[in-house]
Amino acid sequence: MKIDEIISYDKQHYVNVFGDRIPIAFEKGEGCILYDTENREYLDFISGISVCNLGHSHPKFVAALKDQIEKLIHTSSLFYIENQTLLAKKLCEISPFDKVFFCNSGAEANEAAIKLVRNYFYKKGSNRYKIITLINSFHGRTLATTAATGQKKYQKPFEPMPEGFLNVEADIEKIRSAIDDKTAAIMIELVQAEGGIKVLEKKFVNEIYKLCKENGILLIIDEVQTGIGRCGSLFCFEQYEVIPDIITLAKGLGNGIPIGAMLCKKEVASFEPGEHGSTFGGNFLATRAALEVLKIIEEENIIDNVKNMGSYLKQKLLELKELFKSIVDVRGLGLLIGVEFSFPVKDMVKELALSGLLTSSCGGGNVVRFAPPLIVQKEHIDKAIEIFKEVVKRYDNMGRA
Repeated sequence: MKIDEIISYDKQHYVNVFGDRIPIAFEKGEGCILYDTENREYLDFISGISVCNLGHSHPKFVAALKDQIEKLIHTSSLFYIENQTLLAKKLCEISPFDKVFFCNSGAEANEAAIKLVRNYFYKKGSNRYKIITLINSFHGRTLATTAATGQKKYQKPFEPMPEGFLNVEADIEKIRSAIDDKTAAIMIELVQAEGGIKVLEKKFVNEIYKLCKENGILLIIDEVQTGIGRCGSLFCFEQYEVIPDIITLAKGLGNGIPIGAMLCKKEVASFEPGEHGSTFGGNFLATRAALEVLKIIEEENIIDNVKNMGSYLKQKLLELKELFKSIVDVRGLGLLIGVEFSFPVKDMVKELALSGLLTSSCGGGNVVRFAPPLIVQKEHIDKAIEIFKEVVKRYDNMGRA
């Protein structure tokens, strides 16, 4: 189909929750490159929003999916699922956690974490139920995870929000003051991706960890966007030298196949049969995809590449900061990097895409997010920087184009 026809059908039949999208529709991809319906080539530096960590059409990944589809896709969790069992075992072996619950998305993984926290204290005979989250956080689109999200713009159209969530500034004394005898957990992202690629300081995270221990409350770390190698370690929390009680995963775990996971310590794994579940969560296809993702990350030393290429990309972007007065900051971890501008970047992101470089905006609309596939190489980065530089130059000279 031609792009005009696709846009026409979309406007007629799709519930418009994304506004006017960039007028491009993709047809195929290979590695860090995507091709549209007109066979034009684009450098993918957003990876489906930190999802396609292995790039597009990775041969080992494609072969594994083909093999699984020819056997079984879904049977439901009324029966044992070998892939599900193997993936749960693998995730527990490579992390400090003991138990795993599978679902279909990051929002569902966070929903499971929220329910587990309340269930855990209920089983202890405690009336603790409140969860403290941070301003600028993003935890999902369900009602509960929207309430947990520390951005009023996501909450306002759906008020009143479910009770029990306190959105607090990233200040340890304000967090301390927010804790009371009803507080059950603190939930954080180590890099606030949708909040503008804001990296939490190690000292601050360690203070939160201590607060949790001192007050007998649980620590949840949302690794939906930062996990599975994106930030230069398999799990981002490894760089902070803390072990939370619960983490959540999604996005990169399936490399494009929808899957979410909640990992927890056995001491807090309080769910009993019938208290939670998911029809599609952990089915044959999704768990086979995740198993292959973890296998490829190990076999191809992907984490080392993230460290090397992340440093290279950040350095190149910092060099541009010296050239352009409109670049306010460059920040991030691994291959999750934000470039903050002194003006809204929506139009710039569109122009970048039409020029062949795919990124996204975040952080109130003035941050360009770079999240290329974890297999990215220097030649991809050099080309991306070349395109970025030319587009920024036009905006920098005019304040905005």
